[in-house]
Amino acid sequence: MTADTNNDLMERGRKLFAGDWRFIWASPSIETLPPMQGLEVAFAGRSNVGKSSLINALTGRNGLARTSHTPGRTQELIFFDGPQGGNLRLVDMPGYGYAQASKTKIAAWTDLIHQFLQGRSSLARIYVLIDSRHGLKDVDVNILKTLDKAAVSYQIVLTKADQVKPAELEERIAATLAALKTHPAAYPEVLATSSRTGAGMPELRAAMVRLLKERGA
Repeated sequence: MTADTNNDLMERGRKLFAGDWRFIWASPSIETLPPMQGLEVAFAGRSNVGKSSLINALTGRNGLARTSHTPGRTQELIFFDGPQGGNLRLVDMPGYGYAQASKTKIAAWTDLIHQFLQGRSSLARIYVLIDSRHGLKDVDVNILKTLDKAAVSYQIVLTKADQVKPAELEERIAATLAALKTHPAAYPEVLATSSRTGAGMPELRAAMVRLLKERGA
């Protein structure tokens, strides 16, 4: 990709996310999902990896997605629409790996996520968030295998990059890329971000614009 093309995507991404993003729907079950419209990108990750903070940073709306220090607080699929009901919709998925809830409730969340992945034709990509300080864990790898099996395109986004030294971050990115070679549904590029400093947000927005362009949306 040329520098001009990349700059154009970043500018288009800036304009897209500068618009009026808003909460539109919360789905506790597969039966309550909103009608499909445009393309959807979803955010997955271990509890407290920073999904809600990332969505807030992307959209420049600090209170759009509810953040919490309590693992497992997001218990539903949360949908956000872009400017004027545009072609892109964001989905905040329940965190995995830990939750202060009953096994029955956790099983229900897991089933909801699996059904969503398999039956949502408007779902263009999952952004799997990984804490830069820790890298891929076994529970993350299990999720990647689930996405591979469902043939759902996904991309790794490292969060909290500001809390890792630059050299260590580069090593983390390289290790993650190496691990992804065995995962057929993985997009072969890793993005490093920080919701606190805004690092990596222009690149992530540009990635979504590129996805819209590829899908003709």
